[in-house]
Amino acid sequence: MDKLRRVLSGHEDEEQGLTAQVLDSTTLGFGTRVKWFAICFVAGVVCSILGSSILWIPNGTKVFALFYTLGNIAALASTCFLMGPLKQLKKMFEPTRLIATVVMLICMVCTLCAALWWEKKILAVLFCIFQFVAMTWYSLSYIPYARDAVIKCCTSCLG
Repeated sequence: MDKLRRVLSGHEDEEQGLTAQVLDSTTLGFGTRVKWFAICFVAGVVCSILGSSILWIPNGTKVFALFYTLGNIAALASTCFLMGPLKQLKKMFEPTRLIATVVMLICMVCTLCAALWWEKKILAVLFCIFQFVAMTWYSLSYIPYARDAVIKCCTSCLG
């Protein structure tokens, strides 16, 4: 609306750079961001659940690995709608999340390789488990003191 007022009043900033123009034209409203976050996240969860149910069908390992990994990618991408893709990437590779992010991405690639190219069912399932643990650890990094609480709980259960 502000841009329309500037154009109609003759005060449009013609010096605005290409980056500013692109960012100005691609800004989503809060309601739209929340809707697309929910759609993407639910699609990711549905893909993961569907993939997990297909695992038990004979020769369903390839579809399982593909759906499970796509589900995790969709769930991860859903947060891009809340904070934007660049901010999401910056946060993913912050020192507190770097190891979890790298392990998660490597496990996603290894899951697909194990299922689609190497055709090793047990290895694909193992990488999916690692993928789940890495995704959980990554997600916990956004909740203050959640990782510390999980570590404390695990050490008290084991010790």
